Amino acid sequence: MQLYPAIDMKNGKCVRLTQGLFDNVKVYGDSPADMAKLWVDQGATFLHLVDLDGALAGHFVNESAIRTIVEQVQVPVELGGGLRSVEAVQYMLDLGVSRCIIGTKAAERPEFIRELAEQFGPERIVAGVDARDGMVAVEGWERTSTMTAVELCLKMKEYGVQHIVYTDISRDGMLTGPNISYTKMLTKETGLDVIASGGVSSMEDLEILYENNIQGVIIGKALYEKRISLPEAVARYENGQRGEK
Repeated sequence: MQLYPAIDMKNGKCVRLTQGLFDNVKVYGDSPADMAKLWVDQGATFLHLVDLDGALAGHFVNESAIRTIVEQVQVPVELGGGLRSVEAVQYMLDLGVSRCIIGTKAAERPEFIRELAEQFGPERIVAGVDARDGMVAVEGWERTSTMTAVELCLKMKEYGVQHIVYTDISRDGMLTGPNISYTKMLTKETGLDVIASGGVSSMEDLEILYENNIQGVIIGKALYEKRISLPEAVARYENGQRGEK
């Protein structure tokens, strides 16, 4: 199971939101790059970056922080937030980002994902499926669409996408545990690499995801609040050193 430490950027700082609310922000560091290096030093093999300002603005905003991270760490990074044009995706891939996550545009114009997958390769394009009560949310989670998460995932698969980041908004930043049943159902129904996001709070949560054959998990607040030890999690779930729980 691939672990993805999350680095959410707002105004150039490393932050976490609660339930995606932009007025419920906690700052964890002034330097996203320093945070990236910390997680890599602790064993991270892939990083998950989110440009929160970009998600609202509709174009990437924290370019300087993203560029510094890519230059200073030697592990791949995926990026979401404000990537709503071919040019924006091209720019970030050229900058050194390994995978671009498309959220709002994937829900509003799914054909855009097909175009990106054809141009850049399906391995480099990730569909970000953010949902509340099973319905897809867009525009920085400010608006709910009429499409279900399953419908969007199946359409993404049809267009060649291999990776889905599934976020249950109601659980994001709440440390209440991920939506295991829905994540498992998405994995089973689509056969895609569904990366769970939102609510991961403990090693027990990771254990349940692992046992349910979920391919990846994004860990945010639980790392920042020291509820999960990244070195221990990497050893157990990426490297297979099961041992005692």
